[in-house]
Order: sequence, then C-alpha cells, then structure tokens
Amino acid sequence: MRVLLIDDHALFRCGLQELLERRGLEVIAVGDASTGLQRVLDTSPDVILLDMRMPQVTGLELLRQLRAAAQQMPIAMLTTSAEERDVIESLRSGAQGYLLKDMEPEALIAALGQIVRGQTVVAPELASVLARAVQAKARSAQTTSGIADLTPREQEILCHLAEGQSNKTIARCLGITDGTVKLHVKAILRKLDIHSRVEAAVIAVERGLCERGLNQGVGERN
Repeated sequence: MRVLLIDDHALFRCGLQELLERRGLEVIAVGDASTGLQRVLDTSPDVILLDMRMPQVTGLELLRQLRAAAQQMPIAMLTTSAEERDVIESLRSGAQGYLLKDMEPEALIAALGQIVRGQTVVAPELASVLARAVQAKARSAQTTSGIADLTPREQEILCHLAEGQSNKTIARCLGITDGTVKLHVKAILRKLDIHSRVEAAVIAVERGLCERGLNQGVGERN
C-alpha cells in the first residue's frame, strides 16, 4: 500500500511515516498542501492521509480541490478534531475516512486497508457525532414537510408567533377569537412536531418564512 501523508507538523509526520514503514507500507510524507497536490499527480498513491488543520490551504480545501480535479483515489482525514461540523463537511466533500490522530497504529492500518477496499471508515469515537447529524437531518426534513402542511391561516399565525405576540394580540390583529388562535397554535405545533411557541418562532425566523423578527418575549402559553 502506497500512502501519501500530508501534514504540516514535522514531528508527527516523520514519526507516523517511520511507524507505517516499519509495518511494510510505502509512505510519501510532505508538509504542505501545494507539495501534496503535486505528489498526488506524480505518485498516484493508493490512499491519502490528509491533515485537517494546515496553514494557507487547509486539508478540507485540498480535499475539495482534488475532487474537483477528478482525483478519485481514497482520501482520509487524519486529525485531532472531533467536531461534528468537520466530520460532516469532510464526508460531504468526498473523504472516505475520518480518523483521529490518537488511534492505535494497528487500528489506523486496518482502517487504511478498509478505505483502499472502498469502504467509508469513521473513528469509532465519532459514531455518536454521526448519529446526531443523521437525526438532525431527519428532524429538518420533518420540519420542512410540516411547514408545507400548514394552511395559509396557520402560516399567518406562525409569523405572529415569530413576533412574540400573545393569543389575545393575534386574535385582535386577525379579527378572530382567542380560542380559534389557540386551536391554530396547537395545529402548528403538531404539524411541525415541536412542543413550544418558542420553537415555532425560531423555525419561522430561521427558515425566513415571514418578514417578522423574533422578539424577546413569546407571549402567553397556548
């Protein structure tokens, strides 16, 4: 297996190169993205290990450059970052692995083998991060579906909720009864699968559903 290691930390880079070579891997190690890009073209590695945090051109930017240039060899991020945003952005940008620098050597080599064979590998410690991201995506899709189910009147009331208005104020503005407003609010919460007026107001503002803003108060409870 020919590995191209791109990492700007010389001590880590040299140490990992020596460790992998002792286990029979061929390693080409470079310290910056521009040199790494050239070595990709020169050497056609079986897999690239790419540091996330590098000066000038980051690992994520280099990953996107390689994919934009139709370079399809397996690429794994090798980083200290366990942040959900970094994991998701790396996978979305075309990484086939997201590995942590504190992995045991044998686990790293096993992961590289899996990635070369076409599997996507994420460090086991990050399973919960991926689970949260999947759940958040599912909730977002559900919210989008719920918004589409709102009637014109419910959408109008949702905008009033985004202003933090009470049921009485909304009723006065729309010329309907407090009880009717309360029924509409309950329907909005049910369709959006949420539990409070605050959540409804935040969704309205975040999704740009109306021109109203989110005030400090959220009015009386329905």
